[in-house]
Amino acid sequence: MTNAPTRPDGLSAYIAVTAAYWAFMLTDGALRMLVLLHFHRLGFSPVQLAYLFVLYEIAGMVTNLGAGWIAARFGLTSTLYAGLGLQVVALLALAQLDPDWAIGLSVAYVMAVQGASGVAKDLAKMSSKSAVKLLAPTAEGGLFRWVALLTGSKNTVKGIGFLLGASLLATFGFVPAVLGMASILAVILVAILIAMPPGLPKGRKGAKFSEVFSKSSNVNWLSLARVFLFGARDVWFVVGIPIYFYAVLSDGSEQGNQAAFFLIGSFMALWTILYGAVQAAAPRLLQAANDTDADLITSARHWAWGLSVVPALLTLAAFILPQPQTWLTAILIAGLLLFGVIFAVNSSLHSYLILTFTRAERVTMDVGFYYMANAAGRLLGTVLSGLTFQIGGLALMLGTATVMIALSAIAVGFLKPQITPGSN
Repeated sequence: MTNAPTRPDGLSAYIAVTAAYWAFMLTDGALRMLVLLHFHRLGFSPVQLAYLFVLYEIAGMVTNLGAGWIAARFGLTSTLYAGLGLQVVALLALAQLDPDWAIGLSVAYVMAVQGASGVAKDLAKMSSKSAVKLLAPTAEGGLFRWVALLTGSKNTVKGIGFLLGASLLATFGFVPAVLGMASILAVILVAILIAMPPGLPKGRKGAKFSEVFSKSSNVNWLSLARVFLFGARDVWFVVGIPIYFYAVLSDGSEQGNQAAFFLIGSFMALWTILYGAVQAAAPRLLQAANDTDADLITSARHWAWGLSVVPALLTLAAFILPQPQTWLTAILIAGLLLFGVIFAVNSSLHSYLILTFTRAERVTMDVGFYYMANAAGRLLGTVLSGLTFQIGGLALMLGTATVMIALSAIAVGFLKPQITPGSN
């Protein structure tokens, strides 16, 4: 017997949620590149650039902790609409930034706006991921396939957003690009409000905030692994690598700056699109249709340790080769693309395991807690990205990523297969 997605309203709800999430992540990716490249061009240091994203990640942690309860209390559609609406407001606010403001005031203002955007993103993200647990079929690995498809397609769309943001900045400038994205997202929000079909739970009045803290050791260990996994990515992804590539690619002229923006955006887009494509294909790559939870936990351990090898080798290359130079840049591009492939498999396994570890009646709580850990990892990586790059350059930054992947692998080692009723 199949689950809710076989019903027309359930499948329609899944499609509507996915479409809304795609629209949101397109603007989220574009906004990240717009902010990073625009303020780097204005003379912000790596640490100052990292500060611009700190409140974004802190807001994500707080939001995910509370969003699970909000969704359980008021329903998943409420949190989805709130996320889309708040992102429109954040984009409009960012367009009001005055370039004549002092750097300190500009940093504080953009941090506040990015904080609002962080709240918006995690409201939308928690809603979409929780919907999969409730709508996806469970037969023949259906949950793993639907999770991988939503997450992989989301990251592909976000990768396109990176390229879009860099291209809009080079072509139209900062303010027109931000206002254009706000207008498009507002239209999509109105369309979703009108067209959203039934199929998602409406909430329950008895939901207690204390329920957001998980009592499951598997959920807690997986959340810790998620902290270090995403910290290891963002320690190079957020500030260090884009700024290094800018130093290599830009000749200081306006035309050279525009070309550098486009090339950096293209790499970030390619990395994220590749990551998303591998995530979507992970169930097929792992041939996991008939795998048990124990098999997938074992796979998660092996893939985590395999991932740690890549930044370790890149750290060695950064120590040996002078900077900046063509050979090192080529090695970084190839190595980070390989990192993206293996990282995607790790992330896909995590996304499946969190949904299989939680029960349907508290899915928003556990998913919210898990993505709070995800945001904590991004916060840690964001702060360390600017700090390690400014203090020790590429080698320290990539070495930090290596250590964090190893810590993630250790946490995964504590996961245990679920004991289902009636099992021996």
